[in-house]
Amino acid sequence: AADPVLSLHRPSDGAEFAACPVADADVVDKAVSLARLAQKDSGWGTCRPRERTNALLRWADLIEQHALELAQLEAVPSTRLIGQLIAGDIAVTAEQIRFFAELADKEGGEVVPTAGHQFGMIVTDGVVAAITPWNFPLSMAGWKMAPALAAGNAVVLKPSEMTPFATLRMAELSVEAGIPAGLVNVVLGDGPVTGNALTGHPDIAKVSFTGSTGAGSAIMANVARTGIKPMTLELGGKSPQVVFADADLALAADCIARSILFNGGQACVAGSRVIAHAGIAADLADRLIKLMAQPRPGLGWEEETTY
Repeated sequence: AADPVLSLHRPSDGAEFAACPVADADVVDKAVSLARLAQKDSGWGTCRPRERTNALLRWADLIEQHALELAQLEAVPSTRLIGQLIAGDIAVTAEQIRFFAELADKEGGEVVPTAGHQFGMIVTDGVVAAITPWNFPLSMAGWKMAPALAAGNAVVLKPSEMTPFATLRMAELSVEAGIPAGLVNVVLGDGPVTGNALTGHPDIAKVSFTGSTGAGSAIMANVARTGIKPMTLELGGKSPQVVFADADLALAADCIARSILFNGGQACVAGSRVIAHAGIAADLADRLIKLMAQPRPGLGWEEETTY
C-alpha cells in the first residue's frame, strides 16, 4: 500500500496544490532517536553557551535574509498575507530567536544542596516535542524551538499539516547557521497519527503545543501514557469585545474590525463576538459595516491583497 498523504488546498482560492506525507510511529521514533543522538554527539548541550548563542544569532540573520522566500512559501498555504509576513512574522521570528539566544549563557543548571560528600545538579538535557498551528506557522516555530535550543536541547517539530513549507525551509537554515544537523528535526503529518506518536513517545522530555483546547486535552492524556513530563499548552479562545455606552465609537469600531479581519480572523485572540450597550449598538453596527467593506480580498501572495 502507498504511504498515506494529505491533500493541501490554498485558502485563497481553494485549489489543491500539494500533498503532505503522514509520518507514522516508526518515522517519529527515528526522528526522536536521531535528535537524541545529535544532542549527545554534537556536544550542543555541553559546549560553551556562547557558542549556542552565536549559532542562534546566525540563524536569525539567515531567516531575515531569506524573508521573501519564506514569505512566498507561507503565503500560499496559509491565511497570512505576503506583505504582513515580510514586515511582521519573519521579522518577529528572527527577534524571538535573538531574544532566547541571549539567554543561553544566563539560564543555567541548578546546584542542589546536599551532604558534603555528595553533589547534585539539575540540568537541561533532552528532546523537546513541539507542535505548531497553521495560523502563524513561522513565528510559532521560532517561539518553541529557540528557547529549547538555547538551553541545549534538541527539538522534534511537527508543523501543521496544512502549512509545513516555510517551517521546513527554516529548519534547513538552522543547519546552514551552524546548529548541528539533527538538533532540529521536522516530522510531517496529522494530529491523530503523527502528533499522537510524537507526544506519547517515551524519549520526549517535554511537550510544547499550540492549538485547540480539545487537542490539548487529548495530548495531556497521551503524554501520561508513557510517564509524567512537563508540557506547555497554548490553547484556543473565544474573545468577546465589550463596548459600553460611553465608549469612543470610532476607536472601538476600528479596533473591532481590525481584530476580526486580521489574518482572515484566524487567531486565538480574534475578536469573534461583540457585546454592545443597547444605546450605541446601532451606531456601532453602522460604523462596522463601513469598515468591513474596505478590505481588498484576494490571493494571499499578491501585494495588493489586504484580506
